[in-house]
Order: sequence, then C-alpha cells, then structure tokens
Amino acid sequence: MGRVLAFLGGHGVSVLFLGVFLGLALPDLARLLRPALAPAVAALLLFSLLRVDWQTVAGYLRRPLLTGGLVAWMLLVSPVVTWALLLALPLPDALTTAVVLMAAAPPILGSTAIALLLGLDGALTLVVGLAATLLTPLTVPPLALWLLGLELEVEAAELMLRLGGVVVGALLGAALIRRLLGTARLRRNASVLDGLIVAVMLVFAVAIMDGVTATALQRPGTVALWILAAFVANPALQLVTALAFARFGRRLALTAGLLAGNCNMGLLLAALPAEADYDVTLFFALAQLPMYMLPALLRPLYRRLLR
Repeated sequence: MGRVLAFLGGHGVSVLFLGVFLGLALPDLARLLRPALAPAVAALLLFSLLRVDWQTVAGYLRRPLLTGGLVAWMLLVSPVVTWALLLALPLPDALTTAVVLMAAAPPILGSTAIALLLGLDGALTLVVGLAATLLTPLTVPPLALWLLGLELEVEAAELMLRLGGVVVGALLGAALIRRLLGTARLRRNASVLDGLIVAVMLVFAVAIMDGVTATALQRPGTVALWILAAFVANPALQLVTALAFARFGRRLALTAGLLAGNCNMGLLLAALPAEADYDVTLFFALAQLPMYMLPALLRPLYRRLLR
C-alpha cells in the first residue's frame, strides 16, 4: 500500500488529470461516491495539515497585512471585478451567476495539496484558504444579493460553526498524529502523504460529477459552453491575481493565482435557494475539470517560472 501511495504522490498531477474523467465515464461510480464528498473535504484538510511545515504557517500568521490582503482580494475584489467584466458579455444569466459566485467562493482546501505538487507555497495556501473559508458566510450572501440579486439561504453563524468544526477537528487530528509519529517521520513519508491527498482528491473529483454525464448527453451544447467558460475563468483569475501580487515575488504571486482560480464552489451548493437554476450547479461541477487538468498542463510552465 505504501508503494501505491508513493506512486500516486509522485505522479499526482498526472493521476488527477486522468482521474477527473472517471466520474464522467463511470456515472454509477460517481453516484456511489456522492455521500463521500463531505468526508473527503475533511480528510483533505487533515492530510494537508500533516504535509505542510507548521513553522512556515506560523510565519504567515505573523504577516497579517499580506495574508489579510490576499483574503480580501479573494473574497471581495475578485468577484466585483469578475462581475464588472461579465456585464459587457452576452452570456446566459445562469452562467454569469455561476462565474461570479465562483469568483466569490474561497479557495478549495485542496489548493494546499495542488500547491505542494507544483512546488508552490503550501503554507500560504493553507493560511489564506482557511481564513477565507471561515469568512465566506459573511461575504458571499451580501455580494450575491448586491451583484446578482440572488438571496442565498444561509445562516452565517450556523455555516461558520459547521466550517469551524471541520477546521478545528482537522487541526486537533493533525496535532495528535504529529505528536504520535513525530515531524521527522512525517517528512520521511512525504510522498505517502501526497499519495493520500491525491487519493482523496480523486474521490472528490469522481463524486461531484454525479449527474453530469446524463446532462452532457441531453444538452451537449450547454455543457460545452459551460466547460469553455470554466477553462477561461479559472486561468483568467489566476493570471490577474498573479500580476496583482507580482511585487511579492514570483512564487508567492503564482501561489496567490492558484488560490484565486481554484474556488470551493461546493460550499455554496447548500446555500443556493431551492428555485436556483440547475445550470448554476452544473457549472460548479464542470468547473472541477480545469482545477484537476490545468496543474498537469501547466506544470512545465510552473517549473520554468520557478527555476
């Protein structure tokens, strides 16, 4: 098992690139794994906490202007700029709504895993990702109402409590495992941890595709447009953010871009009203494709830029 996990860890971006198609090719498997979505998020955070250097994490916590600026960019600036740019485009209302909500969502908790696989700053993604996730209930509902006229069905205190429970549980679990195994042993088994992270991300990627294959067969034109929009929005958010934070160094700027483009739309699914357009949730699922495919496609570029 250790060799299998080490292989997954060593070939993580390639495995994720191929694995994202499993949910489309095997819809029954996607349906079977659907209940594993929430546990996968918690497990991903736990393994990411075991993988990063906690001293580096503490260092970013002592730089509140930088981390706070990044969080503000992700949750406030990014969705407003995205909304302003989309006003000039003749897009379907559901697609505009979905892309703006994507930009308003916090980074996926798997960003830390992807950053580590690409040689970016995993500690920074962890700090910014956790802070943005906990603040999402306070920022997304008013932005959705102001920009889109969409009233989300979410109680900020309840959602923050649920998210906080996931974060605190993962922190306590990681602290206990670190104490039992020791930091040195965890470092020696970094590739195994990477393999566990890849395996959990694979489960998530397959599970969230539940129902997408049937929709693609029924409405191929809509699905094609949604996929195109996802593959434009993700790298566009990454590029604009990387340029905005370029003065802090190339590695930090690329890490910030990764955070901005890979957004946790799964958090918003529970907050959408019952009458919300299904096409919005369809985009949330299809937007996973660039999240899992772009790291493999752009890995040579990251290596060159980070050299």
